[in-house]
Amino acid sequence: MSNKTEWKAKQVSLGSTVVTAAVTLALGLFLGFKLNAFLPYLGGAVSSGSDISWSSLNEVYDKLAKNYDGELDRSLVLENAKKGIAASVGDPYTVYLSKDEAAEFTKSLHGDVGSGIGVEMGLRDGYVRILRTLPDNPARKAGVLAGDIIYKVDDEPVYSWDSEDIANVLRGASGTSVKLTVLRDEEELSFDLIRETINNVSAYYELRDDAAIITITRFDTDTGSLVASFANDILNSGAKKIILDLRNNGGGYVSAARDLLSLWLDGEKILIQKSKLSSSDELTYSLRGQALFGNTRTIVLVNENTASASEIVTGALKDYGKATVLGKTTFGKGVVQTMLNLSGSTILKVTTAHWYTPLENSINGTGIEPDIEVEMSYDDINALRDPQLDAALAL
Repeated sequence: MSNKTEWKAKQVSLGSTVVTAAVTLALGLFLGFKLNAFLPYLGGAVSSGSDISWSSLNEVYDKLAKNYDGELDRSLVLENAKKGIAASVGDPYTVYLSKDEAAEFTKSLHGDVGSGIGVEMGLRDGYVRILRTLPDNPARKAGVLAGDIIYKVDDEPVYSWDSEDIANVLRGASGTSVKLTVLRDEEELSFDLIRETINNVSAYYELRDDAAIITITRFDTDTGSLVASFANDILNSGAKKIILDLRNNGGGYVSAARDLLSLWLDGEKILIQKSKLSSSDELTYSLRGQALFGNTRTIVLVNENTASASEIVTGALKDYGKATVLGKTTFGKGVVQTMLNLSGSTILKVTTAHWYTPLENSINGTGIEPDIEVEMSYDDINALRDPQLDAALAL
């Protein structure tokens, strides 16, 4: 292949995805199989009195089994059928996760990413791109840059994959090698990398001038308590303002968002959930007696990859006038997923509700607009410039 790759002709639409919070699965190879074998997985959802006729799926499987010139892997047929049923609702956040996928997803929620190359990635302009390389990790050391399109992994084209699937193949045992091929300004570049253990805490802070900069990378079960553990140190430092950095944070647990918001809001309504499954709205309130930052000037940094639980925090602080929001319009994921455990250590991740900010604003598909819009380019990231943080520090 020439160095100038005709990749534009290969462009596909990957649809909407969240950096680390959603796994968009393809429809699968087969939708047909013996439904009697699958009914136990569905519980009461499919019963003998259902209006759905499953006989046509049995028919597809029977015809396939009798006429296919090859070996049928019944377990693979079943797995792909489960994926297809979940995907058929047309919701990118409702997905079936196999045993391995469920294990990886659960670990990622807790920051247990194992070993990898040290990059953050997300969907931009129809492709999964490098959003940021982590300091002192293989990708940055090798010269991978923000804005690079992830094109191949170990010479296998992955440009049509979603970010979670690409992340799965980039992970591996520490000390093992992986070949990453990217597209940069239409030029194909390859890097031979050695995976290293990635340290991935969910929250940390630093003091700069008169500000305390709190960075939240995801909303893990301990994120709120982690920030609370250094809240008094921040107050005792004499910091006059807090910069809460939620950029590239794809979300996590709603309970973690509540715990974090409880440092600013004392028993206030932070979230409204509406669902066809319930006749009444479900309200979530912050905890009482923990609002150490309630009177501290706060700026929230957001960008296009600020999503889900990060938007819950941003929306609540904005609605109550507790913070100035700075950066770019957020992703717009205003839905709640419930994790349903299935047999065989598999998971069905289902959208069970839509959520609204305290002032009943819906952000799904639109996001939260910043009070102050500030751009940040890939050139800025690669040059270690941060105009958004600079603007927050100047306020």
